[in-house]
Amino acid sequence: MTVQTRMKTQTHHNQTFRSVPTHSKPLDSSRLEKLFQQQIDLYKSNLRSSSSEYLTALKTIPLGAHSTFQSFDPYPISIKSAKGAWMVDVDGRKMLDLSMGFGSMLVGHLNPEVMAELKSTLDIGTLYTAPSPDSRDAAERLCRRFGIDQIRFTNSGTESTMYAVRTARAYTGKEGVVKVEGGYHGSGDALMVSTKPPLDKAGPADAPTPVIGNAAVPGLSYVVPYNNVEALEAVFQKYSDKIACFIVEPVLENVGIILPDEGYLESVRALCDEYKIVLIFDEVKTGLTAGPQGAAQRLGVIPDLICLAKSIGGGIPLAAFGGKTEFMKPVTDGRMPHLGTFNGHILAMAAVRAVDKLCTPEALEKAESLNIQALTRIREIIDEYELPAHTVGFGVKGCITWSDRPVRNYRDYKATDFQIAELSFIWSLNHGIMTPPGLDEQWLISLAHGQAEVDFMVNDFKEFAKTLRS
Repeated sequence: MTVQTRMKTQTHHNQTFRSVPTHSKPLDSSRLEKLFQQQIDLYKSNLRSSSSEYLTALKTIPLGAHSTFQSFDPYPISIKSAKGAWMVDVDGRKMLDLSMGFGSMLVGHLNPEVMAELKSTLDIGTLYTAPSPDSRDAAERLCRRFGIDQIRFTNSGTESTMYAVRTARAYTGKEGVVKVEGGYHGSGDALMVSTKPPLDKAGPADAPTPVIGNAAVPGLSYVVPYNNVEALEAVFQKYSDKIACFIVEPVLENVGIILPDEGYLESVRALCDEYKIVLIFDEVKTGLTAGPQGAAQRLGVIPDLICLAKSIGGGIPLAAFGGKTEFMKPVTDGRMPHLGTFNGHILAMAAVRAVDKLCTPEALEKAESLNIQALTRIREIIDEYELPAHTVGFGVKGCITWSDRPVRNYRDYKATDFQIAELSFIWSLNHGIMTPPGLDEQWLISLAHGQAEVDFMVNDFKEFAKTLRS
């Protein structure tokens, strides 16, 4: 599905969506501060059971959550059940899930086909720690779907990106890793560099300084701005004898949604070929949310290695890395041993079967059409209330970026209005919508979302816009 834009500046890829307002008016910062405090007070009054659960959890769990991003001030919402596109929190509130596990729940919570596959598999076992026809079948399905030759299963996106980088290092005999400033590729040491660096440490915009994450030991790292072919080529020219790979999300999804300029990914592919550098696409957050064959196929640029997770697993922990046979040779010949007790877990393989059947082009196109509708209707509200914001989308994901100018890289993202973003986040949680923790994530329209859910989210945004301008 090709979507159009009203932009008159830099053209982005025609398989993506971005609509920037023709005019906007600023919002009063002091009023935003008052509104935020009102929403915090409402949050605390309505979520007393979540508060109690959080305080109890703190006794045994650092920050009261098993992933640092899940904990936020004043305390996170605790969920007790989920089905379809909805969740129920411990305070008994029904909430529309627009996070959907960052794409892991693409087919919806408790999808009947996924549950049927899981239940039938439980009759024959749980863990083999050995090859199985089920794991071979799942590999064939994903290779066929994503247009790759070979694949290895892992258990998380972090594992997949970590092993893809190791494979590239073994293939080339070089250590250096190039990544995009602001890009997130899990918590492996090699990639814990400049994920969201403070600008006072990040150096010049066109030649960023690598900023190493706390307690990480990444090795040889280089950082470049997204959508800047010249900066990438300058690094390749100077350090190609040391660089093993360039890893990048084809569409950045750790900083809202940042779209590739028209021709950017094609130029990246050409530069990697010219300098003999392995190109890795991190599709952990895109994958099937980008379309039935993933972002690489949809955008028309094929990497050497690809990392997958979340959307392929139907809610079961599952990830993978794979690609062209030539670049998977280090796994085959032992230069890069890939190990894992739970790799190819048969429950995860059952989920692959179900998701593969469910994620037809027709099903994903229907979900994407609902997403485009949401993006368009919210854009119209932004125009009506002259808000300093715009909508961006790719596949079944979308976001509101609080800037009246397009965001093309991390430095642009850092110039967006985080005060409004924080207010919008807490507003949503107070009004029955679960969005991902943080101020820069995306909503997701799953196969379980319908017109009623889209209407719910759009109407809520209109009430938010009214409140901002009242």
